[in-house]
Amino acid sequence: MANETLEVLKTRRSIRKYKSTQIPEELLDEILEAGTYAACGMGKQGSMMAVVQDPELVAKLSKMNAEIMGTDTDPFYGAPTVVVVFSDTKRPTHVEDGSLVMGNLLNAAHAVGIDSCWIHRAREVFETEEGKKMKKEWGIPDDYIGVGNCILGYRDCEYPEAAPRKEDYIIRVGR
Repeated sequence: MANETLEVLKTRRSIRKYKSTQIPEELLDEILEAGTYAACGMGKQGSMMAVVQDPELVAKLSKMNAEIMGTDTDPFYGAPTVVVVFSDTKRPTHVEDGSLVMGNLLNAAHAVGIDSCWIHRAREVFETEEGKKMKKEWGIPDDYIGVGNCILGYRDCEYPEAAPRKEDYIIRVGR
């Protein structure tokens, strides 16, 4: 029997088209809990997650992200839930810590049947005056930067095939 965790890791794909159907609260809670168990430098847990499900606020974040990207398309692909991961810049491993939270969220979502994608530009969005104001309203400390946006929902497209693994992905040394 194959290891279930390894199968989740090997079969997860980034989805770029979503239905408007909101994900169930109990599944969201499982995904978020997995994010809290991400590995982090010295076990300091220097990350925070802001969960956005209000359609108007998701649209506002999408628009802000699109402006930074220089487009008017929806960088959140219609996903109804956005989890913004922030990390404490006072921690020397803040980018790595936040990235591990993002990885846990993406893999946990797949494990419970929810589709996901990592969307960049969280740092830039929350460095704007409007973004700083939102952070303050949400209770995110000034020293925290946006690491990534984890969009969650149900796909409205075919499930993508895995890209072939490149030949030189693994190099064994010292043997």
